[in-house]
Amino acid sequence: MPSIDIQVLENVFTEDEKARIIKNVTRAFGEIAGSTLEASTSVRIHEVRSGAWGYGGRVLTTDDARAMRGCG
Repeated sequence: MPSIDIQVLENVFTEDEKARIIKNVTRAFGEIAGSTLEASTSVRIHEVRSGAWGYGGRVLTTDDARAMRGCG
């Protein structure tokens, strides 16, 4: 069973957006891997607490991620 984990900062995506991400990622994987593997693919979205994620020495917050999306 394929397993796909996606990490995002908390409160950046709505419940509807997360559901769409799960459906679309599963579908995209299935286009490559085939329908049998698509049907058994597990996708999880992990929400990381604001301020508990960073890169290049910079701490990211929910506000940062929302601004990147053009929502902030």
